[in-house]
Amino acid sequence: MAYDDKPLPYSAAPGLSGPEPHHRVVVVGAGPVGLTMALNLARLGIASVVLEDKSAITVGSRAIVWSQRSLQFFARLGIADRIMAQAVPWSIGRISHGDVEIFSMDMAGTDADRFPPFANLQQYHVEDILIERALAEPLIDLRFRNRLTGVDQTGDGVELSVKTPDGSYRLTADYLLACDGARSLTRALLDLDLEDGAFHEERFMVADIEMEADFPAERWFWFDPSFHSGQSAMLMPQADNIYRIDLQLGRDANVAEEVRPDRVIPRIQAVVGPDFDLEWVSVYTFQSRRLAEFVHGRVIFLGDAAHLVPPFSARGANAGLRDVENLGWKLAAVLEGRADEGLLDSYNRERVQAADENLRDSARSADFISPAPGVERLFRDQVLALARKTAFAREWVNAGRLAVPCIYRTGAPDDTLLPAEARPGAVAPEARIGNGWLLDELGTGPMVLAINCAAPEGLPVPALALRADPTLRSRYLGDAERALYLIRPDRVVAARWITAEPRDITAALRAMWEGRE
Repeated sequence: MAYDDKPLPYSAAPGLSGPEPHHRVVVVGAGPVGLTMALNLARLGIASVVLEDKSAITVGSRAIVWSQRSLQFFARLGIADRIMAQAVPWSIGRISHGDVEIFSMDMAGTDADRFPPFANLQQYHVEDILIERALAEPLIDLRFRNRLTGVDQTGDGVELSVKTPDGSYRLTADYLLACDGARSLTRALLDLDLEDGAFHEERFMVADIEMEADFPAERWFWFDPSFHSGQSAMLMPQADNIYRIDLQLGRDANVAEEVRPDRVIPRIQAVVGPDFDLEWVSVYTFQSRRLAEFVHGRVIFLGDAAHLVPPFSARGANAGLRDVENLGWKLAAVLEGRADEGLLDSYNRERVQAADENLRDSARSADFISPAPGVERLFRDQVLALARKTAFAREWVNAGRLAVPCIYRTGAPDDTLLPAEARPGAVAPEARIGNGWLLDELGTGPMVLAINCAAPEGLPVPALALRADPTLRSRYLGDAERALYLIRPDRVVAARWITAEPRDITAALRAMWEGRE
């Protein structure tokens, strides 16, 4: 069934009746990025105020595909079980040219993976869960119908103006985190613009439909199908018998005409038949752009406020959650005096690298899905024709290369005898530990993993000693018999050794807190 829209709670802010106390962090935007940012800071002991202009959760599923890495992050926030209770897990993608399937891919992991590669759940459900969790968190002051109207930086903080139904007020904070989306008001108030990039002219219709169907939980993508000749189409399942349909419309499509029911419904009927209810429809174009820098003094940008990518590869919301993971522990360390502000420069460096990778990969997907007339279209069609006959050409087919975590560039200590999967800069792989999971055993701070050995004595951080089962051996040891790993609070490998002295680990830990590459 369709989502039952409900109003969000409103109460008068303290600043309307008197001066507000100074805050450590103000987050602007209560979408998935802003809410997870506040929850992530709360688990690190940092209080925040969240400002959100809207009065109800936005209709339409919007973001739906949550990656394994995002599901792991939801687990740390205490909401993964609720997400997975509603979500549709999947691992198989099918690619067709015309009406013929040319190949499929199964991205399923192993028994050592707690979560599936991807799980589909409408953004409004995710926001609902996050809002409920945030309202129950004492360290989060969540204020709906509070619109940011002014930002002034003071050198050691920010002064904000906020408008509400009961009037306007001001508040101050050490940092402002802009999580207010593609049309970021914070960005506009600071007179910042996204760098020149790609403005894609192609138009797409996206629709949510409700229907009873026995379609498998898979991602289906068609190039030039008979039911939508000359264009592309995609179909994916969601919760509540809701399905997402994307249909390419062409560069000259009239948006006002294309959202009319008498245009939309016949198009969808051609894909799934007559038995469905149309819940939501939109026509969109897209951009590939980012801010030149994500850190501007005491104002820090995350998610779509910092970078915009085409929606083909599940890189929008998932990339925003990676911003949250990366920034949270660094900002907490700065606020608590365990690191200086230079650590925040590493957020900018690492997440700009990730944004550039996402922009490049998603733009390549866009160019393949909607090639320009002429040589680009000819090349795309020849690749598809060749992929019907030969396996090697399937590597060239790009129907949206799905998101994978960025491996940050680093000169940290490494031993290349150990597996590339767990090299410094990469996300620490998951593994079973008895009846639990390795990533659950890692705390809110850095930790040393000692695999098939004892950790050196006198380390300034906790250590976890493990005996290597086949999964740990495959993912963390490779051909080595033992290893030491330093894991960052965001579950990124900071450094690793086959053997190390305490001074080696302490030096790597110092480099981590200083944000050195």
